[in-house]
Amino acid sequence: MSVKVFLELVEAKAKIASVWPFFMGLFFSYYVFGLVNWPLAITFFVAMLLFNMSVDAHDNYSDYRGASDKASEWKRKTNIIGVHHLSLKLIRNLILLMAGSAAILGILLVIETGWSLLIMGIFCFLVGYFYSAGPRPISSTPFGEAASGITMGFVITLISVYINTFPVQTITWRLFLRVLLVSGIAVFAISNIMLANNLCDADEDRTLNRHTIVYYFGKPVMLRVFAGSVVAGYLCLIASVALNLLPVMSLLVLLSIPIIYRNTKAFLAKQVKKETFKFAVQNSLVLALFCIVSIGIGTILNW
Repeated sequence: MSVKVFLELVEAKAKIASVWPFFMGLFFSYYVFGLVNWPLAITFFVAMLLFNMSVDAHDNYSDYRGASDKASEWKRKTNIIGVHHLSLKLIRNLILLMAGSAAILGILLVIETGWSLLIMGIFCFLVGYFYSAGPRPISSTPFGEAASGITMGFVITLISVYINTFPVQTITWRLFLRVLLVSGIAVFAISNIMLANNLCDADEDRTLNRHTIVYYFGKPVMLRVFAGSVVAGYLCLIASVALNLLPVMSLLVLLSIPIIYRNTKAFLAKQVKKETFKFAVQNSLVLALFCIVSIGIGTILNW
C-alpha cells in the first residue's frame, strides 16, 4: 500500500476536523486559566490522530464488507478498498495497530490526569467503533451528524481543556457548558460534513440500506438545517467572545463569511458527491484555519 493510498484510506484530508477542536481546547485553557501542559497536550494530539485515522479506516472497511451484492459496482468503483484492490487483512491489522496505540497513549494520559479522562475516552472509543460497526452502525442512522459533531467537535475540545487544566479545574457543569459554547462553531461545521455526505448519498444510501436523517426528514428540510448550522456556528463564536471565553480577536473569524457563504450557496444549489461535497469540507477547513490563526494570536496577545 502506497502512502497516497494509505492517506486516502484514513481520509487524511478530513483530519482538520479533529485538529481544530484540539486547538480550541488549548486556546481556551490558556486564555481562561493561563495553563497549558505541553507534554500531555502533545501526547493527546498523537493519540487523537491515531484513533481518528483508525475510525475512518474502519468506516471504509465496514462499508466494503457490509455492502450487499446489489452494491457490487459501488465496491469496485467507489470504495477505496475495491478501487485499489487492498487486502482486508492488512487493513484490519492497520486499524488494530492505530487503535491499540491510541488506547495505550490514552491509558498513560489517564494515569497522569484522572478518571474523568477515562470516561471521556471510553465514550469516544465506543462512538468511534459503533459509528461504522455492529448490526446498525451509527453512520447509517439519523444520529450520525450528532455523534460526529458532538464527539469530535465538543468532546475532543473538552478533553483538550481537561488535560491542560486538571490540576486546578475539575469537570463541572459550568465548565461543561462553557466548553460546549466555545466548541459550537466546530461542532456545527463537523456535523455539516456528515450531513453534506448524507445529502449527496441519499439515493446510494437507500441501496446500502442506510436510514440516515435525510431519509426521514427529506432533502429540503435538511438543506435548511445545513444552512442554519452555519449561522449557529458563528453565533456560538460571537457569544463566546461576549462572555469573555475567547479573545476579542476571535471575531476576525467573521471575515470568513464571504467564503463560507459562497461555498454554502454552491452546495445548496446541487448535492453531487464528486462536484459539491467538497464545499462542506472546504467550509470546515476555512473555519478551522481562521479560528486557529485568529484565536491563537488573540490568546497569545491576550486581546
